Amino acid sequence: MGTQQIIPVVIDTNLIVSALLFGGKPGLVMSHWKNGRIQPYISRGIIEELLRVLLYPKFELTEKEVEYLLYREILPYFEVVKIEPGPVIIKADPSDDEFLLCAAAAGAEALITGDRHLLNLKTYQGIVILTPDRFLKAYF
Repeated sequence: MGTQQIIPVVIDTNLIVSALLFGGKPGLVMSHWKNGRIQPYISRGIIEELLRVLLYPKFELTEKEVEYLLYREILPYFEVVKIEPGPVIIKADPSDDEFLLCAAAAGAEALITGDRHLLNLKTYQGIVILTPDRFLKAYF
């Protein structure tokens, strides 16, 4: 029997939130980070954005619940990488560059996102950019 390869990935903020709070296809991606089939990477900037988004009033999460999600559902599974600032890649939404730079710094194989600016690139430095559905179909 061969050993299964662990797939290095970066997952965008909205998909992490969807996985944690709503399930669906992002929830299936989460099951793979929890069972060790994928190794998700995250940067400090992505963590800061994630905390901001989780505290949006529409989610009605307390600070304690957000802290639980961060320390029990994310940080034990995600490896934090340091990224260096670079030139603007996505001119329509430069904040999306954080995900590309994180994926490149981590040596990720895939960037999983629902963001159209990122999806329109299709690849970045050899990293495939896929929706959760396409990622699951391609790898699992």
